[in-house]
Amino acid sequence: MNGMKTTMLLAALTALFMALGYTLGGSGGAIIALLVAAGMNLFTFWNADRIVLSMHGAREVDAQSAPDFYNLVRELAQRAQLPMPRVYVIDQDAPNAFATGRNPENAAVAATTGLLSMLSREEVAGVMAHELGHVKNRDTLIMTMVATIAGAISMLANFGLFFRGGDHENGHGNIVASLLAVIVAPFAAMIVQMAISRTREYGADRAGAEISGNPQALASALAKISGRAQMIPNPVAERNPAAAQLYIVPTHVSELFSTHPATEKRIAALQDIAAEMGGPLLARPASASAPSPFSAPPRRRSALDPNGR
Repeated sequence: MNGMKTTMLLAALTALFMALGYTLGGSGGAIIALLVAAGMNLFTFWNADRIVLSMHGAREVDAQSAPDFYNLVRELAQRAQLPMPRVYVIDQDAPNAFATGRNPENAAVAATTGLLSMLSREEVAGVMAHELGHVKNRDTLIMTMVATIAGAISMLANFGLFFRGGDHENGHGNIVASLLAVIVAPFAAMIVQMAISRTREYGADRAGAEISGNPQALASALAKISGRAQMIPNPVAERNPAAAQLYIVPTHVSELFSTHPATEKRIAALQDIAAEMGGPLLARPASASAPSPFSAPPRRRSALDPNGR
């Protein structure tokens, strides 16, 4: 069922891309749009992880350079019965995390130094279990592909503002139709993108709760980082808004245009999961002053820096 929904949503974005191409360039434009979409999907399939990790300037860590974080991810991957993913750290104050890769055998997970220094070990475990939930549910590839096509639709729409063409004899060059396509297409792409992201976040929250065995820790982590993630600038998301759907919490957006469900709703759902699992309900987030084993020591840039700077 999940695979069918994924196929339908991806097909909807591709069809929207073709329709925009047809409006701006007639049947030839539709064919070109189809070829471009197919090329982007193929390229993204093989390079999704490289695209996302390079975009964020992520650096890979291992058991020697970041033993606490790496071993935590390894423990969670074993619980989830997943292959060990590659582990990355992003030197960024905004607290966030994401997973990427075309399948569980080629997956990678990443967390920012801001997130690692802010949360307790249990909360970091909840967040990384959520990301492994995306891997287990095979969300990572489709999320990157959807972001790629949605970004291309916006780019093509902007291009159409300046170059409206097509077969005028058949009415394809109609300025009103072109303007309508340019205005509507990005919003339609955003709606499809939001639909695919919000559904998957709930699924990954549930999977993460089951992997970590501690839904309260994930709820506490979400409560801590959601506000900070929107207050602290995220240069990558500002340059590439389509990347926002990859993060565990949204950045700099209102709920109406967010690719994620409201954090309060996710926490409430995790409370229900905790009740199902027979655990105590979370009364309030864990103390923000609780020490993190991943915090940088005084006068050093990061305990996770493999060069020890």
